[in-house]
Formats: sequence, structure tokens, C-alpha cells
Amino acid sequence: MLSSKTVESTLQDVASHPGHVADQQLEAMTPLVDGAAGPGAGGAGAGAKDLEGVPDTVDAPVETLPGTNAAGGASTSASGLRKRQKKIAVLTSGGDSAGMNAAVRAVVRQSIARGCQAFIIREGWEGLVRGNSTEITPAATPFRSPSGPHSPSLEATKSVSFSSLPPTQQLKLESAAAAADAEEHEANTVPHAVNYTDPNWIAPLSDAPLSFGYGELLKDGAGEGDIDELAAHGGAGLVMADQKDQAGRSLKGKYIVRVGWDDVRGWLGEGGTLIGSSRCPSFRTREGRLQAANNLIDFGIDCLAVCGGDGSLTGADKLRGEWPGLVQELHNDGKISDQQAEAYRHLNIVGLVGSIDNDMSMTDLTIGALTALHRICEAIDSISSTASSHSRAFVIEVMGRHCGWLALLAGIATGADFVFIPESPPKTEDWESEMCDLLKSHRLVGKRKSIVIVAEGALDRNLKPIKPDYVKKILVDRLGLDTRVTTLGHTQRGGKPCAFDRILPTLQGVQAVQALLDATPETPSYMIGIVENKITQVPLLEAVAQTQAVAEAIESKHFDKAMSYRDSEFREMLQAFQISSSLTAHDHVPENKRLRIGIIHVGAPAGGMNAATRQAVRFCHNRGHTPLAIYNGFEGLLDDNVSELSWLRVDTWTTRGGSELGTNRVLPSTDIGQVAAAFQRHGLDALLVIGGFEAFHSVLTLEQNRSNYPSFNIPMIHLPATISNNVPLTDFSLGSDTSLNALVDACDAIKQSASASRNRVFVVETQGGMSGYIATLGALAVGAVLVYTPEEGISLKLLQEDVEFLRERYELDVKGKSEGRLVIKSEKSSTIYNTETLTKILKEEGKDLFDARSASLGHTLQGGVPSPLDRTRAARLALRCMQFLEEHGTPHAQTSRGKRAASPSTATMIAIRGSKIVYATMDDVLKDTDMKLRRGKDVWWGDIKRLAEVMGGRTGLIASSKAPN
Repeated sequence: MLSSKTVESTLQDVASHPGHVADQQLEAMTPLVDGAAGPGAGGAGAGAKDLEGVPDTVDAPVETLPGTNAAGGASTSASGLRKRQKKIAVLTSGGDSAGMNAAVRAVVRQSIARGCQAFIIREGWEGLVRGNSTEITPAATPFRSPSGPHSPSLEATKSVSFSSLPPTQQLKLESAAAAADAEEHEANTVPHAVNYTDPNWIAPLSDAPLSFGYGELLKDGAGEGDIDELAAHGGAGLVMADQKDQAGRSLKGKYIVRVGWDDVRGWLGEGGTLIGSSRCPSFRTREGRLQAANNLIDFGIDCLAVCGGDGSLTGADKLRGEWPGLVQELHNDGKISDQQAEAYRHLNIVGLVGSIDNDMSMTDLTIGALTALHRICEAIDSISSTASSHSRAFVIEVMGRHCGWLALLAGIATGADFVFIPESPPKTEDWESEMCDLLKSHRLVGKRKSIVIVAEGALDRNLKPIKPDYVKKILVDRLGLDTRVTTLGHTQRGGKPCAFDRILPTLQGVQAVQALLDATPETPSYMIGIVENKITQVPLLEAVAQTQAVAEAIESKHFDKAMSYRDSEFREMLQAFQISSSLTAHDHVPENKRLRIGIIHVGAPAGGMNAATRQAVRFCHNRGHTPLAIYNGFEGLLDDNVSELSWLRVDTWTTRGGSELGTNRVLPSTDIGQVAAAFQRHGLDALLVIGGFEAFHSVLTLEQNRSNYPSFNIPMIHLPATISNNVPLTDFSLGSDTSLNALVDACDAIKQSASASRNRVFVVETQGGMSGYIATLGALAVGAVLVYTPEEGISLKLLQEDVEFLRERYELDVKGKSEGRLVIKSEKSSTIYNTETLTKILKEEGKDLFDARSASLGHTLQGGVPSPLDRTRAARLALRCMQFLEEHGTPHAQTSRGKRAASPSTATMIAIRGSKIVYATMDDVLKDTDMKLRRGKDVWWGDIKRLAEVMGGRTGLIASSKAPN
């Protein structure tokens, strides 16, 4: 198994060095010459040979050209035979999920940036079995002999242009002579050198057209309308206008489609999958897979990225396992040539997991799961208000047949009272009484609403399904509660993807292309996943097997075993929910171990602060400790603005943005002696500090003054919370995801305006202090073409290059169809070139090509309602913080005058580092801190700026303008 790669190393391999390929793979990846335009981005429109739907002719002899050897790019093998260009196809299969379009876009654009050809396969495995034919493959039908691809070929053009190609002609290369003519044309054309060995090389995007004309049809949802059939039923006139686009193109009968850079523009914010997904019973038969193999070979495709659930990925690996036998059978039947059989001996496959249930093992998140959680939380947040108004109970059913992730995390994020999930049924046989006792205890302390969440696959300990209507009946009959049932259904699948469901599929799509280029016949098919903040590659079959083992363990009533297959986050989330919902006293620690724990917010407000405070308070009540709220930061402490928080007081805090305790940037150093005295007055035995850089600085100051003030010799921990995500040593801070979602929402609206104006560039200013995290990740999430950060700054030379890029990009747009474009600028990226100045420069230099406007998002980036990710992450991290304080705390610490000085390890920060949650001492954090710039010295997302500009096209155009003649 290949070792896992962190996001940082992935970006170093892919974003910073997108042209890098191992030396041993150079010969296999050397592209065919694609006419005058060269091979850099596919080159299909520049030579008559490499036409859409026409198979490659393999190993055509050419002479070695100067500057095109192994160091220069389009080399030949020792035998003088030219190696074929890599072709990468992507399909989506199974149930749809938000973020699939982002994954398809990433695979397409990264493939082109790496000098490969990109294809999409419509309608999942069904489209691959059909190929480019109008012939339908109904379920369980006998094998049909392939009719060959029938998509129209592209008319050759010698001009190098990003613009859409001329209208396609209905050409068919029906004879070997025609194919030979195309090969001869290509072999006699001088290539543009592509250097795969240079780690900084980007394939020049101007080497091929940006569009093959099908992007708008795909985005508009054009499908398989049968004009003849509709005419027979009197409906032809209703759909004739949508039969073809303005250039005469149609998707009818085309399931394997060559796509270019602009064919996937605007896809990031679209929900579902624009290339379609369908069930395909025929692919489950060998005959269907034989047809699929034939179609792949016809198009010269031997690299396939599959985005789907465990069933789709299992089918993908099965196809790869059978591939040699399928190729042999096709060859024996005379359906492929000797050259094709030799060239396509191996199929490379990589899996991207698209599933709203988040039910794939060996990855923390699947594509679409977080967006589904957003939809659920939006619905429950709305239901909660009316439930409270009428003092009602609501039973809400969410998706999740074999996985309770959605139900569990929605329960945490919305403050639900009870959840039913398949992996962990209620503890007792009489779960009805267990549930009623819990809800009754909540009502007794004054709670006006009751929310019960039921996963669709929920079971009791005897595997009897638990259904919402039955739960309602119990609540009505036993508790007399006015109860309603709401089934959210497919609303959970819908809507635009959240920020992380744009970022994660993009990073995974980039890594998927890398995995395909790295693949050998000996390597297994890989699944691209993520563990905390680490992009991982795991053997696909291993992940599928573990996923299926969960369902098997549940069916065998081995619930502990089923939970063991879930990741550590899932288990900790379940523990956090149980603690936050419980009011029983049986988990209390002995009285002589009970602590007085202070909770304080420091710095600027951030989404998730209140959710973390709620979890901390609920932990205290669950264990018998006393939670002390310190209002208004250290100023409030000096004013003795301190009081206990009750269990009910924090009940609704998980959905509230900002800071309910109040926060400011005042540090304890403002009057360190009086702060120490306040610690003594209020008898603090431990301290939880929630906030950003100032919170870290506060804990550091308290720890450094322990020798002078004994009252500081208590365990204290910093929980990072800031939208800037500038706290050193941790990958994520609470509030940063809420901020990214606020940025995405704003930029979606701004880009809509920019696109409607066709030729408008918007410069969007973000917050972030001296950290470019929000700007960088935001640029990747919204598809910005340029991003400016404090880490790299802005220079006159950089501005000149960026203006030239924008001018060239707009010149190459189809007239009247330019795209509105975004430039993301962090507020402190330059003291000279501020947002107003930058906008004026772009407006002046754009002249008649493009206009420029600016938008400053300011404090709107703090968001309103915190995102579900910030809410649930807050609960998990706060639980770990309180467990740390409980472990190291000593009751009556302020009155124990003779105790020894506390260890430095008791003043820590909780941090997400790669795939682990760690406790970092202040010395550890300080070593990674630039105190002047108020940020870490090394950040995992540093190279994402380059990746964002690769995905936006800037790097490809800059590369082409600097490429050798």
C-alpha cells in the first residue's frame, strides 16, 4: 500500500509541481503529436487525427526532433515509435451528491494541465456500456455486438485558440485509409515541447481549444429527448428548440465526450452531477463489462476516475480485475487490433467516494456528506423555533441506511435530545422507556421542545427497525407530547455544495489524476480519502470490504465491532452527544475530585465559540464539576463578571454565532497581578480559553508567569477559534469553516452578477489579518482566477503578469460568451496596492476587453449561524479539552498554598495536526509562531494558492507565454 500523503505533500506533488512525473513513467506518458497546436492540453482540435470518437493509432514511427527528447517532452522510444498520449475519463455513478461536479471539474482540468486528454462519461456505467450509440442497453438483456462510436468528429483547425471550435460536422472515419491519413497528418507535424521532467512545468493551455462545445448543454441539463418519439405523440413542437445548441451540437447518443477547459466552467457551485448518474444492471454482467471495455479501447482511454459509492467503486475494481481477459476476448473476436490489444493491456482506475451518508470506511468524509448535513441542519434549525413556540416534540427522519453519521452529527449540531443510529442502538431492550425518561428529564428542567432524530436504517438491539411514526406514538401515549413527524427525504441531496464540498473534491480530484499517472499494473486500484486533514490513498477493495463489514457486524448484532470500524471522530462524536444530552448523576466523579472550571472567550468572535462552550458546560454537569462563565474576556474577569452556567442556559447556544459570553482582545498582561487575584477569588481549578491568536497569547502569558503567581499553577488549555485560521501549529480553528461558507455565498452572488455582465472582473476583499487562509481556500472554493495573500504579497511585476493573463484570457473567450471572473484579495496582502488601487489598475488595463469592480466583505465573513462543521468540531474538541482539564486538575487548587509548580505540559493548546488531535505545549506552539505577523511559520495550505491558479487557468497561460518557440 502506498503511504498516505498529507494535504501539504499532496499539494507539493500536484499543485506546486503539476508537470512532474517520475522518470520511469516518462516514456509511457509521452504524448502523440496533435497537429500544429501540439499536445500540451490535449490538442484534439488541432489535428485531424485525434478526433473525438476516433481511436488512436498506436506507435506511429516518427523521427526524433530537436529539443523533444526525454528532457524536452515529446520524445520517441528507442525503437523510434511514438508513445500515445494519456487519456483520462471521469464518470459519476450511484446516488448523486453535492460536490460531484467539483470532482469532475478537478479531474478534467488537472488532466489537461498535466498534458492529458480529458473525457467525461455521461450516465455513469450505463453510458460507458452504451458508448456513443443511440442503442439502449436495457437491464439484463443479451450482449449486443458493439456498433462503434458514432459521435461527430471535430473539424481540424490550425489556429491556436481557446475559443469554441467551429460547428462539428457529422463525419465518420469508416475506413482504415481515413485513419491512416489522419495518422500521417499528425506524424508530419512539429510538436510543441512538453517537459514532463521539469517539476515546475505546466502544459500550455493554448495548445488546444478550451471547449469542445458540450459544456453548456451539460450544464443546462440537456438529455436524451427522443424527437421522433415525441413527434409520434404530438409533442415535438414543445422540445424542438432545445434539440441542439446554436452551433448544431446535441448530446443525443453521445455518452463518451471529449471535454476541454471551459466545458466545466461554472460547475463548482452546481449540486448533483451534471454528467448524470444511473443504475446499470447490464454492467453487472460480464457481457456488459465487455462492451464497456470495447468502448474504452475505441476511445483510447485506459485511465478512469470513478466518483460514486461502494457499489460503484466495487464495479470499477471488478472491471480492472477482468480487464486482461476482456481485452483478450475482444482481440480474439476481431473487435480490436493487435496494436490496440498490446497498447491497452492494463486499465488504471481510481475511486472518489461520493455519498451523502458518509458511509465509506477509511475516510472521514465522503463527497456530498457535509452538504447533506447543511441541508439537515437548516431544516432542523427552522423546525426548532416552531417546536419551542408550541412546546412540541418533532421526530425527524434523515438518510443513512447503514450509517448513522448524518443523524449523529445533526443531533450534535442542532442540540437534539435523542438520536437513533444503526451502529449503536439504544442500550436497553426497553428503549421506549429509555427515550421517554431522558426527554422527561429535559422537560422537568424547563426545556420547551423535544427533537428526536431517526436514521432511516435505525434498529433496536434485536434488529427490529425503529420507525418515526412509532416513535411519535410512544411520545404521544407515554408523555402526552404534541408530536409531529418530518421526513426530510431527498432535500438532503439537493442544493449547492457547501465550501468544503468544493474544496475537498478539488483536492481529491487533483490527487486522483496523480494516482492514475503513477499507477502501474502492480499497484492496486486506490480510493482517495481524507483523514482529519490528510489526503490519503488506500486500496479501494480494502475500504469497500471494511465498509461492508460494518453492515455485516450490525446484522450479527456485534455493535461494538461495527463501531470499531468507524473512525475515531465518529466514536468521539457519539460520546460528545451522549454527554451533552444526559442529565443523570451516575457519571459524576467523587466530590473530592470535582473542579471549578473557568470558561473565557478571548479575541474576535468566531462561529463555534458558543457550541464549544455548550459542550464544556454539559460536560461539567455530566461529571459534577462547576462551570464558571467569565463574561467579556479578561476585562470581565477583572470586574468579577463571573457566574455559573446552568444546563438549560446553554441549550440553544450551538446554533448561535458570535460569542454569548462576550469577547475582546484584552490580554491578561494588562494587569497580570489583578488577574492572578481574580483566579484566587473565584477559586479556579482549571481554565478553558476559547479564541484566536490573542487566546494563545493569553495562555502563553499565564504560563510564563506561573513562577510569580502561584494561582496560575492550574491546568489551562486553549481551544483555537478564529475565522483567520492563523493560530500556529493547528490546521483548523473554529469559525474558519463558517467564514469560508460566508465567502462562498457572497462570491456566488457576486460571480452571478459578473457573469451576467459577461466581461466583468470583481476584486473581492476578504478578512484574515496577516494570514491568507480565507483568501486562498476561498479562491479554490469559488473558482477565482487570481488570489493575493499577505504571505506572498503583491509586486508590480506580478500585477503586470496578472493583467496580461486577464487580457489574453478575455481575448480567447468566445465573443459574447465571456465568463465573469473573480479575484480574491486578502485585506493585508499589500499596503500599497490596496483593493481600490488594484481595481482601478485592472479597469484601466482591461480597456475594451473587461471591466473591473470591487467588493469588500468585511465582518460579514464572521457569518451568522455557524456551519455544521464548526458546530460539531467544537463539540468534539471541547470534549477533549475538558477531559484534559479533568485529568490534570486538582480541587481547591487556589487554597493549596504548598503545592508544587505545575508542569509546562499542563498549559497547552489542542491542535488538529494532519490525522491526529494533539495537545501542544506553549513552547511547542511558540517555536512555530511568528509573533510579529501573528501567524504560524509553516502552514499546510501554502501551496493551495498555486493550485487555485492552476485550476483557474492562469498558470497554463503564463506557461504558454513563457514556453520556448
